[in-house]
Amino acid sequence: MESCKHVFQISGLKIRDKKRVLVQRIRQLGGKYIGGSVYQQASTHLIIPQVLSSEKFLAACAAGKWVVTPEYVLDSFKNGSWLAEGPYEVSISTDATSSFYPVRQWREKVASGRLGGAFQGWRVLLKVQEPARRAMFKRLLKAGKAQVYNCPPPSPASVTHVMAKPITEASEYHNAPCYPVSHIVQHLFGSNLVDMKCDLTDDHPAKKTKTESVVDVDFSKLESELRDYVIKQEGRPRMCFLEFLGYHDPHSAQTQATETDSSNVGSMIECGLFIEALDSVRSDVFPGLVPPAPYLVSLLGYAQQGHATSFYLRDLRHVMYNLLITNPPWMAHCKVRKYFSQVLQCPRCKTGLWPFLETAISYCLSTGVSCHPLPGPALPTLLQFHSDLLAFVLKLFQGELHSVNAGDFVLPERRGVSFAPASGSLLYGTFWTVWERSTLLSRAVKQLIRLLLQAFIEDCVHRDEKQKLRLADNLLDLLSVLVEFWCQQHFKLKQTLVEKGLKDLAEHFAVISQDVSPVVLAELVVRITSTRLKLVLADGIFRSLCCRNGFTVGDEPISFKKMVLSYLPALGNLAQCPSGARLRTGPTPHSGASQGAGCSADCSPVNETSLEKENVPKGLNRVNAAGETLLHRACKRNQVETVLQILALPGTDINVKDHAGWTPLHEACNHGSAACVEILLQHRPAPILDNQVGGVSPLHDSMLNGHMDIAKMLLEHAGSVLLQQTDGNGHTALDLTSETTRREELLHSAHVGDSALRNFSTEVLNVPLLEAASSLLANLIFTYRREQGLPHHGDSLSLTLVRALETHSPQKVTSGWTDQRVVRLVEDAETLLELGRGGYLGQISQAVRECKEENTLFLMEILEDFKYRGEMLLADL
Repeated sequence: MESCKHVFQISGLKIRDKKRVLVQRIRQLGGKYIGGSVYQQASTHLIIPQVLSSEKFLAACAAGKWVVTPEYVLDSFKNGSWLAEGPYEVSISTDATSSFYPVRQWREKVASGRLGGAFQGWRVLLKVQEPARRAMFKRLLKAGKAQVYNCPPPSPASVTHVMAKPITEASEYHNAPCYPVSHIVQHLFGSNLVDMKCDLTDDHPAKKTKTESVVDVDFSKLESELRDYVIKQEGRPRMCFLEFLGYHDPHSAQTQATETDSSNVGSMIECGLFIEALDSVRSDVFPGLVPPAPYLVSLLGYAQQGHATSFYLRDLRHVMYNLLITNPPWMAHCKVRKYFSQVLQCPRCKTGLWPFLETAISYCLSTGVSCHPLPGPALPTLLQFHSDLLAFVLKLFQGELHSVNAGDFVLPERRGVSFAPASGSLLYGTFWTVWERSTLLSRAVKQLIRLLLQAFIEDCVHRDEKQKLRLADNLLDLLSVLVEFWCQQHFKLKQTLVEKGLKDLAEHFAVISQDVSPVVLAELVVRITSTRLKLVLADGIFRSLCCRNGFTVGDEPISFKKMVLSYLPALGNLAQCPSGARLRTGPTPHSGASQGAGCSADCSPVNETSLEKENVPKGLNRVNAAGETLLHRACKRNQVETVLQILALPGTDINVKDHAGWTPLHEACNHGSAACVEILLQHRPAPILDNQVGGVSPLHDSMLNGHMDIAKMLLEHAGSVLLQQTDGNGHTALDLTSETTRREELLHSAHVGDSALRNFSTEVLNVPLLEAASSLLANLIFTYRREQGLPHHGDSLSLTLVRALETHSPQKVTSGWTDQRVVRLVEDAETLLELGRGGYLGQISQAVRECKEENTLFLMEILEDFKYRGEMLLADL
């Protein structure tokens, strides 16, 4: 792919709205924007409103880049294509008739090839005490192609300049001339320095650079603010039912229902006059007044026998809904809830609401499973009756969930009326026994999930017939209500209990759905209304698809970082799975298994004495003073068996970084651990190869330390794209060796890698599986943003977090933090920023990027949108 010729940075533009418009116009013209407060070597253009004494301006000048005014982008957008930069180049008026163009002289020299940068040939010993300013001067000098040393180099004669601040008697080094840091500006602009009024030596607190100001971020305060934000996000209601606000007359508050004297109705029922009895009951339903429960049970029993007409069933439905509207159990005395529990049960067996509900669902599914025999074959009118019965119970449960979410909402006129406690609700009593309330996955919930899966499969096969009943959608909504209700009850008391309950639910669903088509499962996720349920099921199903097709992804809590670094590369593996391959099966839905299916370790029961636990390497979770994990240390020492053990464990992060940012792959390349490098490259998800620390990538690391075998291994794995990477001095891997033979070997290895990638990744072998996985991942990413609330531009808390991450690593920011939810939010923010800088998307396989199917294209659009969000966050700096 051709590199972009218009890569912009912006400096000195303080009005966010104007900056945002520029970023949007750049993208619309096909350009790229790099945010951040420091100069980036990859930029080709710098936009500034006027000449500034900023790092970006001076570095762009030293590197020979275009420095233009904002009008260049705005006028180009009006033109519809990029204009010539010359008329928009930044200038300074020196008198009434002439202008000075401070960047042009260096830009023309670099463009002609006479110089690589304004400081080419300089070998600078930088002696600046303050860390932030030392880092700034180092970037500035390296932008102009100077070699910079923070400590004396091996050969004193190689130093040509000593840059010191402050200058002391000890500043000189082996007779090398010593200059103040202002010499940088003097060299760039000469006699025009006075006109430009540039001064890099000012240390007044009011004039601190943006880079320096973020050093003072209070990480403890930031943690507290982020924790409050996370708690608020988790506690907000997900499903609101505004229609329930009008269910009760606010001027006639009834705290309990009184049964009417309906002896004539009983006589009619005894004589078999059910239609006449129903007509009489219809007139007895008022706020505070209800027909006797045994009569209503008898009317329901008559409907269940299959002899009732469609008009009778319609009228009975109206009576039930009118009863719910006038006497909602969630806003009344416990007597009303007891009344509904007496009515909503099997008229013959009288074993409670769940068996009654399960019978109705089973009848619609024609499974023959019921508490007692029902008329068969399934009658259309009776099918509709049972479907309406399910919809009625769903409406009742939605009202109880509404009462939990809006428990403090009582209209002023309704004094003396309050919402019923959730502990005594019909929903709790139906799906959880007293001993099951601490677990989401109760026996009844498991049965509901099994019936839901069966209903959805039939809905996909017999769509025209089953869609009229809306059985699958009603069951999905019912499960959503259950999940929201249970989580609302427990999240304030014990967040870990909620996380475990949701994980158990996702894993159980993944186990019992292993033989179901991924296409069906992906459509099921799309139709879920609860964002919380959609998130956990999409995650569980995606991990299950990976496991069933022979590779693992970690089972650590879901995060945006995990989706980008682990799930996106996994798409390429799913695309290459043979379409005719038989999926690996697991426990049947009747086995009662609830262990996880997200990874290979999850597919077997886990106990304290399991082999998996016994084989966990000692010191796995121990981190040394440098932030190195056991995987780092094993790669440094080429301990192959230990590396294999660690990578086999679920949840292992192959790209984990130490405090300096080095990954295990960096360490293996640096220390010549060829066997460990080979193991890391074979792992799925694969390690990130373009990660750089101080400009050093794994390939550069292997070359700098003379490990040619590892360098060739990396190139054979990733191809010639690695040869395009440059280090902090602008050197590629080929520049690090002068031997013709070695250069040819590297080029040959890159060619081998390119050929292998073309043969492997340009063709999708399993389009349905890729489309299903893309749909799942698209819903997962989009729902995660709604659930967790990723940082967004314009928000003050997000801006504070982004500023902290601009200077410090996530590990530094979160050092000592104990709440893992907050830590994940910081890691998500860093991932979003890296997307905005143009990173990570290159990890997606070529086959996925070139796929033109609907769901995959939609996923790519979502990722581009998140990349844009990252750019806007950077634009806010």
